[in-house]
Amino acid sequence: MKRKKRWIVLGSILFAILAILTLVGFLFRDDGLMSGFVTAEGRKEYMTAYREAMGYLPKPAESLRFRTDFGEAQVYKFQNGDTPDKTPLLLLPGKGSATPMWEANLNDFLEHRPVYTLDLIGEPGLSTETSRIRTAADQAVWLQQVLDQLPESELHLLGLSFGGWSAANAALKHPGNIQSLILVDPVYVFGPIPFKMILASIPATVPIVPKPIREKMLSYISGGAEVDDSDPTAKLIETGMRTFKSKLPMPETIKPEQLAELKMPVLGILAGKSTMHDSKKSYETGVNSLKDPLSKMVIFEEASHAINGEYPDALSETIEAFLDKLE
Repeated sequence: MKRKKRWIVLGSILFAILAILTLVGFLFRDDGLMSGFVTAEGRKEYMTAYREAMGYLPKPAESLRFRTDFGEAQVYKFQNGDTPDKTPLLLLPGKGSATPMWEANLNDFLEHRPVYTLDLIGEPGLSTETSRIRTAADQAVWLQQVLDQLPESELHLLGLSFGGWSAANAALKHPGNIQSLILVDPVYVFGPIPFKMILASIPATVPIVPKPIREKMLSYISGGAEVDDSDPTAKLIETGMRTFKSKLPMPETIKPEQLAELKMPVLGILAGKSTMHDSKKSYETGVNSLKDPLSKMVIFEEASHAINGEYPDALSETIEAFLDKLE
């Protein structure tokens, strides 16, 4: 599979996960359970896929576990010998994903600064939920507690998709040591997900639907790309879909007046062909709402929601140009 097509498919999988969970949130009542693997066998299968996918990343300099009020968070620090002594990036992954999703980006980011990655509590990965996360405020609390335990006094927080919402949510409630926000095609931040795409994604994410039909729908969402579940990252995400049940609350849509309250510079990077939102309207919302003079909105016109894998070089250059003005 060509690189761009491969990442379009991965993006469509992440979109489908988020979309079906959005619909489920509308239709079904909370059962009070915590997020976690459904069976011990499922957890074992996922861990095997996780280790395989991690093998394609640079070797972490450190593997860290931080306790929070809502569970234990798995954090990795990546740093090579030539990394400049600059403020680190902390990366927050998309829905249903984890650290291995950054395979396309880590080496580029590491040319400029140290990088931390985080498996979100309540999502598939090595973080574990021990106390039920019920609200957006709970999500901001545990993330800030992780930031407080890192040795650096300042961090740049970068979130993709659902991770973008998590980053913005935390920055609004506990700005603390967040020096800047980088939001890469975030959901529920600059605009809503079109409901027609939520409905279209349902067959792609329901396990009981025959695999050929699910793959056909994923291919449709991704613009005709062939689905290749032999890719380690795609395999990891698909395994998480089958073996892990997330009980996180649905994101609270961030309103324009809340964006105006952000106390740090924000870089909003939108995909022109994203199915997550109307990119033009989202761009205008960002331009009109963000008040810090160093904030900036950018559209990658030809990108899909899998922008981080489709345009890793351009993404890194855009991010570093933004950060160079802050440091």
